[in-house]
Amino acid sequence: MSQSIITTIDQLQSQFNHMQGLTRKNPLNSWIDREALLDSLEAMLVEYKQDFADAISQDFGHRSQDETNFAELFPSFQGIRHAKKHGKSWMKTRRAGISTLFRPAYNELQPQPLGLVGVIAPWNYPIFLSIGPMIDALVAGNRVMIKMSESAPLFAEAFAQAVAQHFSPDMVSVVVGDVDIAAAFSSLPFDHLLYTGSTEVGKKVMAAAAPNLTPVTLELGGKSPVIVLDDADLDNVVNRVMMGKTLNAGQTCIAPDYVLIHSSLHSKFVKMAKEWMIKHYPNISDNPDYTRIINDANFQRLQGYLTSLPKEQVIPLTDVAADTETRLMPPVIVLNPEPDTQVMQNELFAPILPLVHVNGLRDAVEFVNSRPRPLALYIFGDNSKDIDYVRTHTVSGGVAINEVIMHVAQHELPFGGVGASGIGAYHGKWGFERMSHMKPVFVQSKLNAMSIMLPPYSRLFKKGLQYLTK
Repeated sequence: MSQSIITTIDQLQSQFNHMQGLTRKNPLNSWIDREALLDSLEAMLVEYKQDFADAISQDFGHRSQDETNFAELFPSFQGIRHAKKHGKSWMKTRRAGISTLFRPAYNELQPQPLGLVGVIAPWNYPIFLSIGPMIDALVAGNRVMIKMSESAPLFAEAFAQAVAQHFSPDMVSVVVGDVDIAAAFSSLPFDHLLYTGSTEVGKKVMAAAAPNLTPVTLELGGKSPVIVLDDADLDNVVNRVMMGKTLNAGQTCIAPDYVLIHSSLHSKFVKMAKEWMIKHYPNISDNPDYTRIINDANFQRLQGYLTSLPKEQVIPLTDVAADTETRLMPPVIVLNPEPDTQVMQNELFAPILPLVHVNGLRDAVEFVNSRPRPLALYIFGDNSKDIDYVRTHTVSGGVAINEVIMHVAQHELPFGGVGASGIGAYHGKWGFERMSHMKPVFVQSKLNAMSIMLPPYSRLFKKGLQYLTK
């Protein structure tokens, strides 16, 4: 990475002060201004999509152009177009209900920009998880500072150059640097701070934001389980779970982390998963569709998880071994690991799939509820009564039924976690409101009864209050 693009602490503070000052003097209350920013964002993606994909592939050691198009560019373009279609109506002042006792006064909600929004982007989907928060911040009329991940340095450089070409630094500023810059960024008194990443780092971000009372949206991760009901189509389960586990080599915050399924089906699941790999990723060592692990540290972490397990529990799904030099990690299944093992305690972020034995529906629900609340929960089956039981007896950031991951691309749904998997949600209208101050306004009528509400309190006032409080 070019040293000229690295942000210093002094530059960070100076740019923050400049942009924060502008938010107080020139709030973006016009739809024309906001739409123009979204147009610039779309134009930037169109111009730089190939540069972005190439940089990401180099950062990973290899990631296919098709995977980047599908998992990053497609939802980013859809998010921009959704915001352009609906943003003008979202930002309108709207009437709110009012008690008949206060009429003919009325209530309104007036959406207003918060001001300066900070975004801390991760490395695993660096386009979508940078552009997505930017869409919501810009459509809500905010200025944006975005800290890029140091684990994807080539993309960070390409993104900084693209933003500099398409946006005024008064509106969008990209910050590039190491963990010290990230810590300083988190400590700035933003009007809102959105972080996407691990739960452990999320705790540090929240602690850094707390002295400034900076409101945060934390999009974290954890272990997203798959519950396989008795009537589930196992072929569909394997097809969708393996898709989610191999996309980006499992380096996805909402990847299916482990599968809760009766042990009588483990052997069949493994057999079908091996067949699925032959069909979808033949010759995996040279397959252009299969992504590498992001860096050596993560590769060694994952190898450590596997070497700590009994060999008979780890079932390779291909005949290709992991390659330290290229960071190729072919998918493996772990059969019924103990609850205290690393593969069951830590978010995997890898093509490692534990199969965990459960004795039916209630056992599966109890297993999920005994652990931190997940970012996503996946249910496979057709019995609506059983599906409803899982939905009502578990708490998770989101749910997908007979599918995995695709709920993240639904712009009419909020996306976010709960408990250890995150705070707050965004996307679409939910993101607009998250990045706005929904200011309540009470408008009094010229004709009103407030004059009788003053001391000395009249007999009529006392009787009326007595009636209202009985």
